[in-house]
Amino acid sequence: MNKRVSMHASELRDEPAYGLAEASRYLKLPSATLRSWVVGREYPTADGTERWQPLIQAATSEPATVLSFWNLVEAHVLRALRTDHGIAIKSVRDALDFAERELNIPRLLLSAELATHAGKLFLERYGELVDLSASGQMAMKHVFEEHLERVEWDGLKLPTRLYPFATVEGARRPIVIDPSISFGRPVVSSGRISTAAIVERIDAGESAQELADDYELSVAEIEGAVVYERAA
Repeated sequence: MNKRVSMHASELRDEPAYGLAEASRYLKLPSATLRSWVVGREYPTADGTERWQPLIQAATSEPATVLSFWNLVEAHVLRALRTDHGIAIKSVRDALDFAERELNIPRLLLSAELATHAGKLFLERYGELVDLSASGQMAMKHVFEEHLERVEWDGLKLPTRLYPFATVEGARRPIVIDPSISFGRPVVSSGRISTAAIVERIDAGESAQELADDYELSVAEIEGAVVYERAA
């Protein structure tokens, strides 16, 4: 890939593309949680209120908060810390600041270095800050690695594809989000068919078997796309 094409792809992945509600649905995250990561949140103190600053810098904030593909990846990685261990916003920020200061990796949540020694140091720092036991750190590492396995990076070590969590029998990563496919909307990995288009046809009265025949997919993939789209 030449440098010009690579730069264009990088710019596409950093362009505003997803509203907060849409991004929450794709990532299967509560909207309030994603909003607090991207917009920040006020919280009560003895002296009144304080404000958590955002952990993720959205592609745009005015006139509306809109996320880029890279923002989706950042939120996906943060979700790993939240899944089983809750989210300590200050501790995450301190761990990210540590990574930037000590490891010289800005925006670590976007970096392929997460899968290497830098990611291990980040997890150790975060575990120390939230006082996780040895078993808790081991469990967190497992969840973290499961999330990282769903991200693909390019030659510049920047995210290029995200495989959100979805269940299809016999398929390891059945749904993919790729900014270069279907305007960055979720598609069935094996056929690059929009999950939204599948749901639209099902709602219009067509059967899963009919769509499977049309798209040369399995019935399980069709049903998995519907479950993914309709999951709360």
